[in-house]
Amino acid sequence: MKKTWLIIGLVCASGAVAAVLIVMYILPLDVKERSPVQPILFSHKLHAGSNGIPCLYCHRSAPNSRVAGIPAVADCRACHLYISPDSPEIKKLIGYWDRQEPIAWVRVYSLPDHVYFPHMMHIRAKIECSACHGEVAAMERITRTASLKMGWCLGCHRQHKASIDCWTCHI
Repeated sequence: MKKTWLIIGLVCASGAVAAVLIVMYILPLDVKERSPVQPILFSHKLHAGSNGIPCLYCHRSAPNSRVAGIPAVADCRACHLYISPDSPEIKKLIGYWDRQEPIAWVRVYSLPDHVYFPHMMHIRAKIECSACHGEVAAMERITRTASLKMGWCLGCHRQHKASIDCWTCHI
């Protein structure tokens, strides 16, 4: 009798673990707005597309950090003191500079705290930014193109023969 209950308990526990893993596999990790309105209209199409500014020029932290980083107001101001200084959006930018206030950009990509996504590792593996971020150089307003579901990430890892060990991405 006790053996039967033990077997039933193990089967139920195994079923519960399998159900949790299936739910984690199909649920999106990021449910925020896919293309949020930003405090300053910033065109990646103009900067990265027409002007050919590479991703890592502005997102300088990416090769050495877990996060890609966003340029400081001073970086934007350095160019825009001379380029389109009379544009209404550039005037907003200069306003942030004058107030010594950071621009409150709205994150487009974010993952839960238990997910470890190191930009630096992906750059070292020569994964193009567009693999996750889409054709940013063609976007007026940044739009999240990746589903960020665990299955999507695993598919990419399998395609590039990267580790699919749980501890690779989950801390």
